[in-house]
Amino acid sequence: MTDTSEASAPSARTIIITGGSDGIGAAAARALSRTGASVVIVGRSAAKTAAVAAPLGADSFTADFASLDEVRALAATLLERYPRIDVLANNAGGIMGKRVLTVDGHEKTFQVNHLAPFLLTTLLTDRLLESHARVINTASVANSVYARFDIDDLDASAKYSPNRAYGNAKLANILFTRELHHRYHEQGLTTAAFHPGVVATSFSSNSTSVMRFIYQTPLKRMLITPEQGADTLVWLATAPLDEWISGEYYDKRLVAKANKLAYDPALAAALWERSGAMVAATAQAAPTLE
Repeated sequence: MTDTSEASAPSARTIIITGGSDGIGAAAARALSRTGASVVIVGRSAAKTAAVAAPLGADSFTADFASLDEVRALAATLLERYPRIDVLANNAGGIMGKRVLTVDGHEKTFQVNHLAPFLLTTLLTDRLLESHARVINTASVANSVYARFDIDDLDASAKYSPNRAYGNAKLANILFTRELHHRYHEQGLTTAAFHPGVVATSFSSNSTSVMRFIYQTPLKRMLITPEQGADTLVWLATAPLDEWISGEYYDKRLVAKANKLAYDPALAAALWERSGAMVAATAQAAPTLE
């Protein structure tokens, strides 16, 4: 993991955005920077992340969410650098191609979209609670369209397709949001998941899914802009807390209907426990900063 951080104004709200080097993450970073917030951008590509951060005067870090050790190192660095975290936007993710296991032994779609942000959030939980923070999770309408969720096969070893794996991961984002609210809202944390819309970005560029024919062909001109896709994220990060409901799933700033499984509290609790066990099984000591 690398970083290009500098000292930030202590009075500014600190907003961390993962997946901030492109698409709606980059658009959100630019919009939130204009509010006077101290934006911290996390991306996988050092060059792309720095290119977004530099014009904003923002801190930036790189971490590959296909490695949980890199997520642990990122969390350790964020805790050392930022005594307050006002917003954590878990935006990194994507749809993959054929089934591939990460270095941690997990199906890549599930790890990058769910396990990595789950781990990052739980490692930062004490700081988030101290800060009365907001946790915003980028989900997708795919949770309703493609998910065929099996709590006993989270790594999709029995049945796999790129769309199904992505839908399951996005449903996991919403279940995580609801359980995060259940566990910590009374301690001051607020959280929401949202669907950004079908956005003209590099999403699905490495996928074999049929979605790539929309995102990577002239049909892309029919999609909304990254700025439009980032609107709900920016709203959740900045609106007064009485304007939205913690624990809910949003689309275009309105509470939206998710997959019926998203409203199963027992499933949300079970996913939390399974996720914790999955990330703990690969845990090593996080590297210390030089």
